[in-house]
Amino acid sequence: MAKKKKAARPASKRATKPASKPCPTRRSPCPIACTLDVIGDRWTLLVVRDLFLGRTRFKEFTASPESIPTNILSERLQRLLQSGVIKQVPASDGSKRLAYELTDKGDALRPLIKAVTKWGLQWEEGTRIGMTPLEK
Repeated sequence: MAKKKKAARPASKRATKPASKPCPTRRSPCPIACTLDVIGDRWTLLVVRDLFLGRTRFKEFTASPESIPTNILSERLQRLLQSGVIKQVPASDGSKRLAYELTDKGDALRPLIKAVTKWGLQWEEGTRIGMTPLEK
């Protein structure tokens, strides 16, 4: 008995996403596992949170209350660059140093950051929103 093939979704219904390099350390094709390979460690979402709050420079990230060690921050920024979540741009102060900003792929994490924030406020006693956006 032949198996019926599922009809392909019309082009208008297909999810569109920019091509990105596949993660070489991918554990499985599961979208949750693949997402965790990019942002699922102790520090990465905190760096993304800081970018949403307007922090763009290495020194600004190290000033966050969680006190990320500089060697770990360097590695996480490099991983986010390689996965296309952030990009380096000239610093807004005109110095020779570079800054970081979210790409469209990184900005797409905004609902996730909001959901994790809401979950923490609801379920983790003693949590509060303490950081505010930087004024530039």
